[in-house]
Amino acid sequence: MASALSPPRVPKPKCALPSHYHESFLEKKGPCDKDYKKFWAGLQGLTLYFYNSNRDSQHVEKLDLGTFVKITDEAPWGRSRDPGIHFNLVLWNQEIKFKVESLESREMWKGFILTVVELRVPSNLTLLPGHLYMMAEALAKEEARRSLEMPSCFLKVSRLEAQLLLERYPECGNLLLRPSGNGRGGVSVTTRQTLNGTPVVRHYKVKREGPKYVIDVEEPFSCASLDAVVNYFMLHTKKTLVPFLLDEDYEKVLVLSPGRLVVLKPKKYPPTPKVQAKPPKPPTAPKPEPRGLTGGLARKLAISSAQAVFPTTEFLPPLEHIFLHWAPYILQSGWMWGVAAWTGDPWCS
Repeated sequence: MASALSPPRVPKPKCALPSHYHESFLEKKGPCDKDYKKFWAGLQGLTLYFYNSNRDSQHVEKLDLGTFVKITDEAPWGRSRDPGIHFNLVLWNQEIKFKVESLESREMWKGFILTVVELRVPSNLTLLPGHLYMMAEALAKEEARRSLEMPSCFLKVSRLEAQLLLERYPECGNLLLRPSGNGRGGVSVTTRQTLNGTPVVRHYKVKREGPKYVIDVEEPFSCASLDAVVNYFMLHTKKTLVPFLLDEDYEKVLVLSPGRLVVLKPKKYPPTPKVQAKPPKPPTAPKPEPRGLTGGLARKLAISSAQAVFPTTEFLPPLEHIFLHWAPYILQSGWMWGVAAWTGDPWCS
């Protein structure tokens, strides 16, 4: 008897390895690391990804290059103690040390990082023509990627509102992108600088011509993306112009009213104070009931005295407040004398 044919085995789909502009082994040491750790590293966009091996598709660490400051190739402790080849990546909030296998590897990493950060192929590194061609390809990919993204300093505000934002919140930056006033999908740049003690606000038009953005200045400058437009103003002012970014302390809500624009700060309520329970009052001995007073009159006086000592004034009108305030004195001075005259009891007087 023929056995039933089993279905053919289908191989499990393998995860596609990520695509990087450049990748190789790197030894990395962060501010909190005691020693170097070896990773397979890959550069994609403005992010440096780290993997345990070159066969992994999921990174274990990543480093954002958006806060790039500079890159150096000094050895951190001097060549006498560590003869390896090093370069240091300085960011706004930290400094990362790297160790590579050769001088060529170091120049390649420095070249690719500078290409994606500055959007230009560096010309001051020791690179071969083939290396420069690879970096030019990475530059074209990065420009295409950024052309689909809107810079973080772009806000949908009018010309006047942009001017007010830069005036009232200078700590957030002094360069802002906004929609152009012509309604044709263009973009404008608003800047605010202090020159000779006087604040100067300028507005620049950025025209879209095919895939390029052309800045309307004395000599029109063409950019591949809006990020490149921002970089143009930063580089040509030696980074005195800084992109406008709302701090985390501000709510990203623009409240617009006639002639006024305000960025609201989140309300921070103080912690509710703990109400400490008042210690109970020591028990007091009951007052002796007036002699000669019996029945309903004694009960009425007791009720009147209790109301005078413990008045409930939460919902009483002002005249009743006044009455209850002066009631104890009336009891002491007037009513007791009346009771003494009526009963003839000298104790009440």
